[in-house]
Amino acid sequence: MRTAVLLLLAAASPLAAPIMARAAEVQITSEGPVVEIGVSKSVMAKPDIGTIGTGVTTREPTAKGALQSNARKMNALIERIRAAGIRSEDIQTSNFNLNVQYAHYNNGQEPRFVGYDASNQVTVTVRDIERMGAVIDAMADGGANNFFGPSFRLENDATQKREARGLAFDEARTLAMDYARRAGFAGVKLLEVSENVQSQVFGGDVPSPIVVTASRKDVSPVEPGQVATTATILAKYEMTR
Repeated sequence: MRTAVLLLLAAASPLAAPIMARAAEVQITSEGPVVEIGVSKSVMAKPDIGTIGTGVTTREPTAKGALQSNARKMNALIERIRAAGIRSEDIQTSNFNLNVQYAHYNNGQEPRFVGYDASNQVTVTVRDIERMGAVIDAMADGGANNFFGPSFRLENDATQKREARGLAFDEARTLAMDYARRAGFAGVKLLEVSENVQSQVFGGDVPSPIVVTASRKDVSPVEPGQVATTATILAKYEMTR
C-alpha cells in the first residue's frame, strides 16, 4: 500500500525568469497493512471570558422617527454599559435593522400599516465573568429590551489544545498497536497524521434570548460552567513485524 506526499520543488530559469513552483509526487512504500485511526479528545476548563448580546428595538410612525428614537435609547444604553465597567473596545455593533411593520388579519382584510421598527444590537465582551449578571442588570436598567446569550470561552486555550492533542495522539497510537497485535504484527510505524482543534463556545452560534420580565432587586444569576477544547487526530500507521 502507498501513501502519497506532495513536495514543492523550485526551478529557476537561466534567463532569470520568475521562480515557478512545481508539485512532485513522492511515493512512500508501505510493505505491511495500513490502519487509519480517528480519535477525538476534549479537555475541560473554566472559562475566563464571556459575551452577551443586547440592544433596543423602537417603533414609530415614520422611518426617521424610528431611527431617531432608537439612536437616543441606544446611546443611553451604551453609556450605561460603559458605566458598568465595560471598555469601549469591548462593545461592538453586531446588527442594525429598519423594517416597515404591518398588522395581518385572518379574515381577508388588507394588512394595516402600523409603523417602522428600528433595531440596533451590540455584542459586549465581559472579561470578568463573575460580573456577567451585574452587567445584564445594568443593560436592563439602561433601557435594553432584547438580550441574546450569554456565551463563554477561554481567551487563551493554548494549554488545553496541547493537552487535548497529546491525549488524542497517544490514544491513536494505542489503538493502532492493538489492531496490529490482533492481526499478528509486532508494532506500528506512523505514516501520516493530521489534526483539527476546536474550542467549544458554550452558548452556541445561534444565541438564545433572555427575557426580562421585571426589575430585580437581586443580581441575575449566571453560571459559566466549563468549556471544552477538543483535538481530533487522524493518523495512518503501517503494521510492522
